[in-house]
Amino acid sequence: MNSLRILVVEDEPLIAMLLADILAEMGHSVCAVEATEAGAVAAAEKYCPEMVIVDDGLIEGSGISAIERILLAGFIPHVFVSGGNLDRERLSPRAVILRKPFLEAQLEHAIQKALGGVSDT
Repeated sequence: MNSLRILVVEDEPLIAMLLADILAEMGHSVCAVEATEAGAVAAAEKYCPEMVIVDDGLIEGSGISAIERILLAGFIPHVFVSGGNLDRERLSPRAVILRKPFLEAQLEHAIQKALGGVSDT
């Protein structure tokens, strides 16, 4: 997998740090870590990430709304990392969902799937 510039949107600081470390170990660069909807949208505009890893629940706003706003500028592959049930109807048809807790291999698979490199079968 090629190195990607990734925006991490996660409200739990320890999980955000863990995600950033795992992504760096996988060879990716984390361009920003944000914990709010507004911060995520601003970071996407500023850094033009190639991938977004996003939790649905944030300190302010929601990850789903953040992705909806970010996608207005054009599609960016994204993976929702969530411990809860997501409303699939509000998600982009190309959204990938990864349930917490997850293994590094599952995160890598989810990223590949979001990039269109693997299917569910």
